[in-house]
Amino acid sequence: MAMEHVDVLIVGAGLSGIGAAYHLKKHCPGKTYAILEGREAIGGTWDLFRYPGIRSDSDMYTLGYSFKPWKAAKAIADGPSILSYVRETAREHDVDRHIRFRHLVKRASWSSETATWTVEAEHDGLTVKFTCGFLYMCSGYYRYSAGYTPDFPGAERFQGRIVHPQHWPEDLDYAGKKVVVIGSGATAVTLVPEMAKTAAHVVMLQRSPTYVVSRPAEDGVANWLRTKLPAMTAYGVTRWKNVLFQMLFFNMARKKPEKVKERLLGMVREHLGPDYDVATHFTPRYNPWDQRLCLVPDADLFDSIKAGTSSVVTDHIETFTETGIQLKSGKVLDADVIVTATGLQMQLLSGMEVVVDGKVANLAQSMSYKGMMFSDVPNLASAFGYTNASWTLKADLTSEYVCRLINQMDRTGADYCVARQDGDIEVAPWLDFTSGYVTRAMNQFPKQGLRKPWKVHQNYALDLVALRFGKVDDGVMTFGRKTGAKATPVTAKAA
Repeated sequence: MAMEHVDVLIVGAGLSGIGAAYHLKKHCPGKTYAILEGREAIGGTWDLFRYPGIRSDSDMYTLGYSFKPWKAAKAIADGPSILSYVRETAREHDVDRHIRFRHLVKRASWSSETATWTVEAEHDGLTVKFTCGFLYMCSGYYRYSAGYTPDFPGAERFQGRIVHPQHWPEDLDYAGKKVVVIGSGATAVTLVPEMAKTAAHVVMLQRSPTYVVSRPAEDGVANWLRTKLPAMTAYGVTRWKNVLFQMLFFNMARKKPEKVKERLLGMVREHLGPDYDVATHFTPRYNPWDQRLCLVPDADLFDSIKAGTSSVVTDHIETFTETGIQLKSGKVLDADVIVTATGLQMQLLSGMEVVVDGKVANLAQSMSYKGMMFSDVPNLASAFGYTNASWTLKADLTSEYVCRLINQMDRTGADYCVARQDGDIEVAPWLDFTSGYVTRAMNQFPKQGLRKPWKVHQNYALDLVALRFGKVDDGVMTFGRKTGAKATPVTAKAA
């Protein structure tokens, strides 16, 4: 059977992959492409996660695509709404027919002789191969096969059910039952108020608190603008309003952490009242934005605590018992259901092995170029969103830049582009974030430099200037011809 060849192979049919296909079609209309998706549905994260109350923790005016206005009233949207938005985008732009489902990518091998990638994927128990000129990874940042669960002593003794949110069982009935949710991140603060609607009581058990901020589920300004302006104009204005507010807030948190901390905790006190122990349960040991803030729409978590349907316990686990959890303080939590909202396992390029000219590439030793490519790895880019803003803001810009690179190669007759390290560069971890899921995995990720183009900016305005308007031929990105063509490297500058 002949191998299928496409100009661009996209891996992942989630939010990033569907957006990538749109940009490719718009900016490189002559290019052929296919999308390999390991699962059997479009949607990535938004199809995988099925736990109660699943929603975005970014507003949809920035998590939505730059080219497709978010029209629903709620800015903090539920998972099914986001999933239908992604699938609608795929249908509208005829992307769905390019997807090869149940193709789990395992290995990609680059040949400088032919300037092609050979990509091996597992499909129905068999290995199938594709070749492409450019490989664009849009497979997200975590392992789909398993979430992160620490080894809890005595877990095997517990007589009830233990559930990880990444693998939520359809048959789980928690109505009228005692529930303990272990964790204090975005998943936990989503689950607790939702489960508390029907459970007997829900306890959020945390080792240490997280910053929790309430904001309205609906964006009043956005909804008003939509009644006055054309859809794309209203969407663009709202998008920039939210981007600028987010950047302002992030910069303020970096420059005046104590002041921002005081304000955030003051807001929690306003919700929970003067008698609530905010110092123990909602005052983190770190500064705002050292980890991602948790968003609760319309104060739903605080309301459920005030109503007595949920509560927060800050303590350490001694052991699971037959009927619940024994804490180090001596306190016992009774439970029928324990939910381990203990996080994700980050994974680079969905765990795919990368081989360059017969040698396995150690990407953890590579440098990240513009937050999307790897030093000395040709014709491969990866979409990775922001830690301090919406994922899609960066994914959209990355896709635009990939298209600019491909068009530059076409204009100059180049077959490949590769970022080469220019001299000694002071290095830093790829993400400057103290969240557990990040610190556990940073040794698998590339390094970043402290100067451009090796610096990973967590800043949409800087990236917009660099990626949409900056020079593609910047002296670091080098272009060349396949060695089989016996040609010399391309040095021609394009306008």
